[in-house]
Amino acid sequence: ITNSFITENPCKAVPLDFYFVIDSSRSIRPNDYEKVKTFIINLIQFLKIGPDATRVGLLQYGSVVQPEFSLKTYNNKAEVEQAVRNMEHLATGTMTGLAIQYTMETAFTEEEGARPANLHIPRIAMIVTDGRPQDTVEEVAAQARQAGIQIFAIGVGRVDMNTLKAIGSEPHSEHVHLVANFSQIETLISVFQSKLCGEIDFCDLGNHGCEHDCVSVPESYICRCKKGYVLNLDGKTCSKTDHCADGNHGCEQDFMSTEDSCVCKCREGYTLRPDGKTCQSLDLCQTVDHRCEHQCVSTTDSYICRCFEGFLYKTFMDLVFVIDGSKSLGPTNFELVKQFVNGIVDSLDISKKGTHVGLLQYSTKVRTEFTLGQYTTAQGVKQAVSRMQYMGRGSMTGSALRHMFEFSFSAKEGARPNIPRVSVVFTDGRSQDDVSEWATKAKNSGITMYVLGIGKAIEQELREIASEPDEKHLYYAEDFEKMGEITKKLKSRICTGTQLTPSNKKSVTRTTQQTDLNKNQITNSPLETLESQLVHK
Repeated sequence: ITNSFITENPCKAVPLDFYFVIDSSRSIRPNDYEKVKTFIINLIQFLKIGPDATRVGLLQYGSVVQPEFSLKTYNNKAEVEQAVRNMEHLATGTMTGLAIQYTMETAFTEEEGARPANLHIPRIAMIVTDGRPQDTVEEVAAQARQAGIQIFAIGVGRVDMNTLKAIGSEPHSEHVHLVANFSQIETLISVFQSKLCGEIDFCDLGNHGCEHDCVSVPESYICRCKKGYVLNLDGKTCSKTDHCADGNHGCEQDFMSTEDSCVCKCREGYTLRPDGKTCQSLDLCQTVDHRCEHQCVSTTDSYICRCFEGFLYKTFMDLVFVIDGSKSLGPTNFELVKQFVNGIVDSLDISKKGTHVGLLQYSTKVRTEFTLGQYTTAQGVKQAVSRMQYMGRGSMTGSALRHMFEFSFSAKEGARPNIPRVSVVFTDGRSQDDVSEWATKAKNSGITMYVLGIGKAIEQELREIASEPDEKHLYYAEDFEKMGEITKKLKSRICTGTQLTPSNKKSVTRTTQQTDLNKNQITNSPLETLESQLVHK
């Protein structure tokens, strides 16, 4: 590694307690053992080493654990480098579990130089191994992670990937790495440079103790409570203040929190039914979910739907956007994606009884920006899209599809029964996790999946996400500037109503008794309408 490379990529001085756990078994050849030493020396170039900065310790293990130096042994980088160069190959067995146990029980104690837990100095262990352990690792690694040690697991050669995942911290995409041989271990230097030089997410370390939510702040974290709860004096646990806040009250209209419960209320012109939750009105159009898009007219004991003059009926949908917010986009392109979403929103009939829109943004994590039940106007949706903050990390499309499938189309988040469900997935590259399982589950559950790929998006991955046939559900643009072509084609197909010919202009009505008989005469099927709204370019 060159000095100029280090100079161009200066590290932030985030203090760490950093411990190397090095496999020194007989299966590692002498020249490969030297490559591991070189890897360690190159890696510590990115660390500011000192008693008040980052402290470095190291052990190697074979059939036994051999500590080389502890976190308190050396005070500068030169001393650490020399100690690494002086290491001698053990060339015995592979007791990885024993090494992890020593790391947890001894290496990260204050007696051995680790700083007190209340200072929240991140404790990081980097384990390098070339084979299968001769003892069990899963339980002791879980205990170490639970104790607040962030573990990076590096495998070289024919290492069992499941073993590495049992050792490394979540998410595995950031903490578990496998290379084919020791010559390739140097390729991980740039990967760890960004990890070790970036801001530490203290909430990710897993020892925050927050009852509800953990929020990272510079060099620390704070606990926050969910809506309807207040933070207790211990700064970690929460007490309930609003009995309606959890959303499980089941009230049809309004509700209020009393001293000890949540009570349902009705709006003016309604009365509470005996069930204590639903409301009744003399005006049937106000009482039932009539689904009339334009006009509902109450009759003596029923109601009829009317269209405005010059319109036929059309269907509507619950639509969830799944938006890639990974770092490969960059902030400028993310703004173009937001414009793209709002361009599509302009073409939708968004209203209380019409189309509803929800949106997820995903990167390494998944965040619900707004649910289907949150906004009932296009203006509300567009303002929420404009306020969206770019996440800018990894690309876990599979996790996003899982979240969409499990939560976005739930009644709790505002999805309606017997309404067509549509998802528009946007991605600009290869996912770091599997997409096929959750895309298939979503499609099998009746969700129509459209996918929009940009730039380096992988065709096979897009096909796994999109509903069949591909030509009606899969879009691709070479770059972000060409997204406008897709928007134009979508907008031209999303209609606000199908005009009748002038000679036939009249008011079309439908009674509750006529619904099944006349449905096919006045309404496209959901599939026909959706396919007319979203078609391949």
